[in-house]
Amino acid sequence: MKVYILVALFFIVQPIQMTTQSLPIDTITLGSGCFWCTEAVFQQLKGVIKTESGYAGGKLSKPSYWEVSTGLTGHAEVVRISYDPEQISLEQILEVFWKTHDPTTLNRQGADVGTQYRSVIFYHNQQQKETAQRIKQALEDEEIWDKPIVTEITALKSFYKAEDTHQNFYNTNPAHGYCQFVIVPKLDKFRKLFSELSR
Repeated sequence: MKVYILVALFFIVQPIQMTTQSLPIDTITLGSGCFWCTEAVFQQLKGVIKTESGYAGGKLSKPSYWEVSTGLTGHAEVVRISYDPEQISLEQILEVFWKTHDPTTLNRQGADVGTQYRSVIFYHNQQQKETAQRIKQALEDEEIWDKPIVTEITALKSFYKAEDTHQNFYNTNPAHGYCQFVIVPKLDKFRKLFSELSR
């Protein structure tokens, strides 16, 4: 009787395992200024499955937006990006990351100033770390920018999802002044540079 039960369980469980293996989703967490901008850019990429705005890099547990906005928590505004590596590579994602913000300004993107707006890559594994370091070095060798790249590359220890009002902000608030004057020009730049990767 036990043998029959085990055989039955095998055939019930096996299809579920095969389905899971057919979805090779990977995740990386990036900060490039205000997370409204960062999220809007990566939502345009083919192969990106999901984006979540949040906070990472600080010591305060479950911080609020207002706490992070003080610049005293150590957290950065970030976006956790889930993507299909069969459709888009980590190298392509990082190229978009570096070329759609200014990675040479310390704790600043445009008018947004503070450690919460720093340029940062929070890697999830050793391979991501090595890839990020390699691409950063290649960009520095090419001297694309007049100043050194100040992007942090550090391990992700914790991620705290931001409040619901900050999720999918651009798509739900297209008439917002920040969206019109900051995000729209950034998206126009993205589409010109990466038309082949745009949805």
